[in-house]
Amino acid sequence: MAGRESLAMSRADLPGRGTEANPPNRYEPWHVELEPDEGDDAYGPPAQPTVLYRDTSRSILAENDSPDVGFRFSLNPYRGCEHGCVYCYARPSHEYLGFSAGLDFERRIMVKENAPELLREALSAPCWEPQVVALSGNTDCYQPIERRLGITRRCLEVFAEFRNPVAAITKSALVARDADLFAELARDGAAHVLFSVTTLDPELARRMEPRAARPDRKLAAMRTLADAGVPVGVMIGPVIPGLTDAEIPRILAAAADAGARSASWVLLRLPKPVDELFEGWLAEHYPERRARVLGRIRETREGRLSDAKFGRRMRGQGEYAGQIAALFAVAARKHGLDRHPAPLSAAAFRRPSRAGEQLSLLWQNAKKRNA
Repeated sequence: MAGRESLAMSRADLPGRGTEANPPNRYEPWHVELEPDEGDDAYGPPAQPTVLYRDTSRSILAENDSPDVGFRFSLNPYRGCEHGCVYCYARPSHEYLGFSAGLDFERRIMVKENAPELLREALSAPCWEPQVVALSGNTDCYQPIERRLGITRRCLEVFAEFRNPVAAITKSALVARDADLFAELARDGAAHVLFSVTTLDPELARRMEPRAARPDRKLAAMRTLADAGVPVGVMIGPVIPGLTDAEIPRILAAAADAGARSASWVLLRLPKPVDELFEGWLAEHYPERRARVLGRIRETREGRLSDAKFGRRMRGQGEYAGQIAALFAVAARKHGLDRHPAPLSAAAFRRPSRAGEQLSLLWQNAKKRNA
């Protein structure tokens, strides 16, 4: 696959995967299925280590024109996501790279090593109009490998230097590591962090999003950022009809106690081939709920499991979708989370002098030599 070079393999002794299935890529004419060797573990599949690949993209800001999201540009330092959330809507994007949306999405991670340099170049361009950039948006910028590579933190350093506003969304507690940079931006009204919380049930979370942070650790990270002066919010994403929707009031209460100032929600949608992966996951982990959950999803999607149309893909349709929306509205109002977050400001944006840029470059080179 042109433009990709294997960087490293991370430890294989992390918790389990969201799926062991690796369905054929819909855009590739050939599919390889390996026969198990005699030496394979008879009690389960062999270990599947995470493999990192160098992404040679020449630009870093992705432009978005969807009316369903509140940003135009996003930055994703990684493609693929080791969190392994079985329901993830981003899984099909891995097929564009020649990979599978199944296990490949979780263990074959594209790494944009030069993301900070590309970001500096983009923000320095005379044509750049200062505005909010969303960190993540597709895959999580704080997934496990970020702890070692620190690409997201180096991008935040660039945002802080330029004072360009940033809105981050994550399922990871690692975001608390960067409380200092978010707080620096927040002093200019230029930072906001959303925590994606699907459930407060630790066992359900372990099965459904195996390498994302535990629910209690997400809430602890939320409190850390809130105490540092960073505006934080909770996004219940996704709400899974018949499985997690009853938790909405408890999630909002816990988030409010952790310092959240705002809340939102997104309804589950299952584009192909995520629909098959999720159905298989239900059959394995919650067979007694499978028919009920799939039936409820179809109730909100006009008989289907997914609906990509703008204006309704985030909320669904029908009576059951309306009940979810009403439950969320009542609980959000009860806990003071029914207010929209204040718009982020680009008023403090500045382009550093050339001397400052050169000093920053020297500092980055010195860090690399000492690493």
